[in-house]
Amino acid sequence: MDAFFTSLFALALAEFGDRPQILCAALAMRYGRPSPVIFGLAAATFCNCVISAIAGSAIHRWISEDALQLFYALSLIFAGFGMVAWRRPVDLLEKWRLGPFWTSFLGLFILQFGDKGQFILVATAARTDMAAFVTAGGWFGVMIACLPAILFYRQLTDTIPMAPVRYVGGAAFLLVGAVLALGAWGII
Repeated sequence: MDAFFTSLFALALAEFGDRPQILCAALAMRYGRPSPVIFGLAAATFCNCVISAIAGSAIHRWISEDALQLFYALSLIFAGFGMVAWRRPVDLLEKWRLGPFWTSFLGLFILQFGDKGQFILVATAARTDMAAFVTAGGWFGVMIACLPAILFYRQLTDTIPMAPVRYVGGAAFLLVGAVLALGAWGII
């Protein structure tokens, strides 16, 4: 269950105020119906979580425990930098004419592929042999972060200050990642 909760909390925090959440809100606003966007998000996220867990499970067999801890620490550090750094604007896929589900599925799949959340899941799966729990936790984490953006896209930016949440989350990832990296090197 540790793999499940680690993935859930890490991805819920990492995706909050991030580009997938912004794209979800934009697609919900564009189509005016939340259900196809929710199903597209769920399918895209599930595919990315499965790919991440499989990749992490393969890495698990090849690397020592200290290297796995360093890999996990680096994924958190990169996630922290990703949360506090400038980002280019999100392509809102306005020219895509695939319908709400396929636009949501393909757009979110592409956007999440290679994103910080995917690296966190790969590193989490590499540290454990419970890929199914990592997949489920990561999926729930992204859904927890993105569902409010789909359902309450108008109220979300008015009620929750996105920038401070991203900065605090980024600082938390940087701190935990630095402590884990120093531990992997045997410094602390």
